Amino acid sequence: MEEQTRLVAAGNLLEAHTWKGMLEASGIQVELKGEALLGGVGELPTGIQNVELWVAESQYELAKQQMASLNAHCPQWKCVNCHEINESSFELCWNCSAERSEKYS
Repeated sequence: MEEQTRLVAAGNLLEAHTWKGMLEASGIQVELKGEALLGGVGELPTGIQNVELWVAESQYELAKQQMASLNAHCPQWKCVNCHEINESSFELCWNCSAERSEKYS
């Protein structure tokens, strides 16, 4: 079995699964680690509550490039209702739950 390298750690389980799906659609095998630890939020130290995406060492550079392109193609957006900045993966405003608008920051 090939050695794996940690690509990224994400505190948001939905975002981690979204990234995993996008990378796998590009032919990159991804393993999520730490998913079960999120049930201990509030009980465990914050440093071990992250979900990590791991990839084979041979696919690491390609995965890094894919992650960089994901961020470039999906800029943050500004809510027209409350004017909060939201991450590209959010379809609803984190602050007021308004639907995503076409305004980008």
